[in-house]
Amino acid sequence: MTPPIGLLGGTFDPVHFGHLRFAAEVLATLRFAEMRLVPAGSPPHREGPRASAADRLAMVRLGVAAYPGLTVDDREVRRASPSYTVLTLAEIRAERPGVPLAWLLGADAFCGLPTWHRWRDLFGLAHFVVTARPGFDLEAVLPPELRDDWLRRRVADARALSSSPAGSILVHAVTPQDVSASDIRRRLAAGEDVSGLLPSSVLEYIASHHLYPPARCA
Repeated sequence: MTPPIGLLGGTFDPVHFGHLRFAAEVLATLRFAEMRLVPAGSPPHREGPRASAADRLAMVRLGVAAYPGLTVDDREVRRASPSYTVLTLAEIRAERPGVPLAWLLGADAFCGLPTWHRWRDLFGLAHFVVTARPGFDLEAVLPPELRDDWLRRRVADARALSSSPAGSILVHAVTPQDVSASDIRRRLAAGEDVSGLLPSSVLEYIASHHLYPPARCA
């Protein structure tokens, strides 16, 4: 039984305690070998990030420093092409053949999986850990395209992720984190204090590099 490598993608614009505490909690409760945060260089499914890829990568590196077991994978920032998850997983799979990989994503993102590039190939590359607040009925909101995979691949025990390299879906309840990057950016633009929402090292980086500056009145 080989513990999986956990993978959490995102723009991290900026990284905050919601990302970090969530990743640390899943790492501990599911007993993964490590948890990699994978900043997107050029995210294909959403509006472009406010901060540059280099700045977001630097902030993630600062953020994980205080969390043992959390690491940073910079391959999507280094890649010139769009940050397709299938390409990222294929690269990691080539580097770590036979090692279980587990891609983390929230319930809303999982329901949108059929819009992802080559989404059906993803199940051959990694497991999916779908995180949801306690009591959330994911099955009730699944799109029809996912229902067959849901029925065939869902497992109830996290230990199943260690018994094969890829292909399972595990729903895992997590502690809600009431913080978002968009709210942090809004507060920074309004000149509000955000010191309790992200590590001081990240906040210092934001200030020193003049990221997310306060909006100026005309």
